[in-house]
Amino acid sequence: MNSKTLPTLNDHTALPFGEEWREGLASLLTEAKSKGADFCEIFLERRDHLSVLVENSKVTSVSPSQSSGAGVRLFRDKSDCYVSSFGVSLAQIRWALHKALETLGLDTKTHLGKAQSVQLNALKDFAADHSKLNWLKQCPSVQDSADRLLVTNALSMRDVKHCVSATTSTFRDWQDVLVVNSEGVFARDIRLHQSLVGSVNCIDKEHRSSVSERLGYSGSPKFIYDFDENRLTSELADSAGQMLYADFVSSGHFPVVMANKFGGVIFHEACGHLLETTSIEKKSTPFLESMGLKIAHEAVTAWDEGNTKNAFGSYDMDDEGMPAQSTLLIEKGVLKNFISDRTGELRTGYARTGSGRRQNHTFPSASRMRNTFIAGGAHTPQQLIESIDEGIYCKRMGGGSVGATGEFNFAVTEGYLIKNGKITKPVKGATLIGEAKEVMKNISMCANDHELAPGFCGSVSGSIYVTVGQPHIKVDQITVGGR
Repeated sequence: MNSKTLPTLNDHTALPFGEEWREGLASLLTEAKSKGADFCEIFLERRDHLSVLVENSKVTSVSPSQSSGAGVRLFRDKSDCYVSSFGVSLAQIRWALHKALETLGLDTKTHLGKAQSVQLNALKDFAADHSKLNWLKQCPSVQDSADRLLVTNALSMRDVKHCVSATTSTFRDWQDVLVVNSEGVFARDIRLHQSLVGSVNCIDKEHRSSVSERLGYSGSPKFIYDFDENRLTSELADSAGQMLYADFVSSGHFPVVMANKFGGVIFHEACGHLLETTSIEKKSTPFLESMGLKIAHEAVTAWDEGNTKNAFGSYDMDDEGMPAQSTLLIEKGVLKNFISDRTGELRTGYARTGSGRRQNHTFPSASRMRNTFIAGGAHTPQQLIESIDEGIYCKRMGGGSVGATGEFNFAVTEGYLIKNGKITKPVKGATLIGEAKEVMKNISMCANDHELAPGFCGSVSGSIYVTVGQPHIKVDQITVGGR
């Protein structure tokens, strides 16, 4: 097959990823093996992205984009190389293959001997199997998206007291991918991620508050029509109103109760990354030699998985063509598994967990989290609060930073004092400070109200869609920064 007969993705009217690509890609995989590569993977992608922004009842930005490209990854012993190209044709993919071969010191002009032809498996088409083929056509138009945002934005301006500005934004990201490799993998999927963010800024004389709420969804194109704008506005109004007149918190060491949903960002950032094989390879995790050992309180069981329907971090296959699965990370405090991709398995020996993920075709895949959360326990949220004489209730978490070995600090954007087992006045300016290996041992109670929340995660393979989560949890003691 020559480059003129292989489909080129310059627009979305091109032939879909499927059987038309078998012969040409199999020939490139065979060529890579004949030059001395131990393993070759080719990742094809096309993408259609749209974002819309409304500020104070006006549409201020509409940003559509399309892209396509391919990436070639080669392994020789434990070394690997990745080269990507923009646009997709057989000639472009072969160019990337030759650059990768040269980088690994393999002669592109000399055959080491007649390699056995790579035979690709029957196509595993998750897009067809799960009725995703028409998703792009079914996505709402720019006008429909803008209309929904304008309604939501107007509600925020009307219903949030002392609101001086409100922004509402949405995006949808459609992605069509095909993965083939020299072990015979031939798999295709379509993904659709959608998100909506509402934000308000409130001022009353010297008092100020700013609150944001994100919704995220991976699934059918109807998300923008189906979300509840009244509920979103109500939550923004409640949080902004509570924090507008809040006092600054005093610093110290306190027990805290962390709310469910996005409260799980601390586990994701401070512990989850330390369980990825990218950290194992670098020997930068305190859990390097902890497999089978107790690393957390027995109240803690944690998972990383890609199967929860419509969750932001879910998918039917990872970016290495492996079907999604669930991985038990911690069971009653004991470390059970690491999060691993192909490179992680090769270099650390820990089996792949369907966790090879990348932002797009310009990145090689790496071990990355999906939907990562602490599982629910036997208590009610009220029981956690009642167990504390003096502490902090962290209802809403904001941004923060995490060191390479798990030292973290995270802002509490909505917090309250706990006195004698009851939530009392709101406080602002709190920051949670600690180390992953210590805070995990101090999580002594988990409630029965586990929920998930959408987010983004940046690491060696770019920014990807993830989900964090947990029930309400009690941390017996943590450093709280304040005034």
